[in-house]
Amino acid sequence: MSKAAEKAKRLGFSGVNEPKLTRGHSTKKAAVVSTLGPGQEDGAVVRFGDQSMGNNYSSKARAAFKSRHAKNIARKGSAAYWANRFLWKAGGSKKAPPKSQKKKYN
Repeated sequence: MSKAAEKAKRLGFSGVNEPKLTRGHSTKKAAVVSTLGPGQEDGAVVRFGDQSMGNNYSSKARAAFKSRHAKNIARKGSAAYWANRFLWKAGGSKKAPPKSQKKKYN
């Protein structure tokens, strides 16, 4: 078993490069043990997604996220890369954005 696989198992992940929601975390919505980025060969825990923000609730919001973070999404293994794959993938969510969110994409 590789170091990354051992780390993923020890931390309660189902596998390497398989994100999971972290509902109990104070600030981040999800996490993954990643081996895709530079320097992540032994597995690095990448936390992503703001716990207090909505995600993927409309096609306009998805387009805005992808436009705003395009440069970081291109960096494999980055938090934006994983958020794009896990939280902002096509299909969307029926959940509305939080009331505290200033800009609404309907």
